[in-house]
Amino acid sequence: MNNSFERAGTSSHVASPQAKSAITLYGLPWSIFALVAAVLLAAVYLDVLPAGLIGSLMVMMVLGEILGFIGDRLPIVRSYLGGGVILAIFGAAAIVYLELLPKPVISDISTFMKAGEFLNFYIVALIAGSILGMDSKALVKIGMRYFVPIIGATVGAIVLAIIVGAALGFTVQDAVLVIALPIMGGGMGAGAIPMSQVYEQLLGQPASYYISLLVPALALGNVFSIVLASVLARVADAFPRLSGQGQIMQGVSIEEKTQKLDLGKMGIGMMIAAAFYIAGEVLGAFIPLHPYALMIILVAVAKIANLVPTLVTDASSQWLSFVAKNLTLAQLFGIGIAYTDLQTVIDALSFTYVAIVLAVVLGAALGAGLVGKMVGFYPIESSITAGLCMANMGGTGDVAVLSAAKRMNLMPFAQISSRLGGAFILLLSGLLVTVFV
Repeated sequence: MNNSFERAGTSSHVASPQAKSAITLYGLPWSIFALVAAVLLAAVYLDVLPAGLIGSLMVMMVLGEILGFIGDRLPIVRSYLGGGVILAIFGAAAIVYLELLPKPVISDISTFMKAGEFLNFYIVALIAGSILGMDSKALVKIGMRYFVPIIGATVGAIVLAIIVGAALGFTVQDAVLVIALPIMGGGMGAGAIPMSQVYEQLLGQPASYYISLLVPALALGNVFSIVLASVLARVADAFPRLSGQGQIMQGVSIEEKTQKLDLGKMGIGMMIAAAFYIAGEVLGAFIPLHPYALMIILVAVAKIANLVPTLVTDASSQWLSFVAKNLTLAQLFGIGIAYTDLQTVIDALSFTYVAIVLAVVLGAALGAGLVGKMVGFYPIESSITAGLCMANMGGTGDVAVLSAAKRMNLMPFAQISSRLGGAFILLLSGLLVTVFV
């Protein structure tokens, strides 16, 4: 499978053979895109923007594309900080912080992303398309050993947190319980919130008190994970032996076959992705696992057992390609609006705190890479999926990290890290609290 999905408007700026220097955004000549943006901004500031799908998605697509276009051209940002990915997220967060968009528009986008399930809509397309596009034998070979680098990432994160924390005057308890475990715990909903409830039961303070301690670690850890993903992509280019260029395991090729584009198949792929996700929700009524985790299991079992016809696998792959190409920057902009609190990140910017958070993220990447290599994974891909996708903020972080690394096809493994790995961290936090107290 190709190790990156081209983002609309950022991969090529050739309008035609006669106009090779023409600039395009979202595949359009810049003049037409500018006209579209002008219409949108007029609607926003005249307070006539439609609420819901049309208005919210339009703002996300247009402003996300603009920020992505700029970020992919800023020298340092482009090379080392994630380029358009990081700017789409944190540019959107800055728009909220500086109140550059009307509050009703920000509220509509947040509702669209959360209650409107647009984030889930995006992620389930990547999960279904990626797994169904794999060879079933490769899927079995990878899945049986994937938890080994997750454990390596956890050990690496905790060890480096303790070492750096001790050097800077942090207690082992604070370095592990307040910083390392929240970062590795799978985000807010599946990590920090239940973790704060565990701490409340075992340590005595209210859950809200612990959340205020945990959130800065999550936010800053997410930033470092995105940046390091971009750096690892550069390392992979410089040292190709360390990377499968989007393939996760040595000796296992997960190739996407060339298909003729079919609009009908894309619709089938959309339906199949939604059906698997809803099936995960149904199972979630009986099994205490996140719907993403259950969806991954269902899709993997269906693929391994050869229960899915070629029509469905082809359709799912085409839908994945469509969503990744056309909606990635819009999704990242929405993540910046709805899930990224810039004030929280700013409040956490003390040297000691930043150093320990960085140590956790580096430890996760190093641990996953080293241990992953021992069991046959490529170190770069193992570091990104089993390491950085443990250290980010769950589903939103997975999208950002894999976008920065140009490896969106690895979303199923990222979700295993975030969901099942997050559940492992939650269990570990309960055990370690009893050790430290």
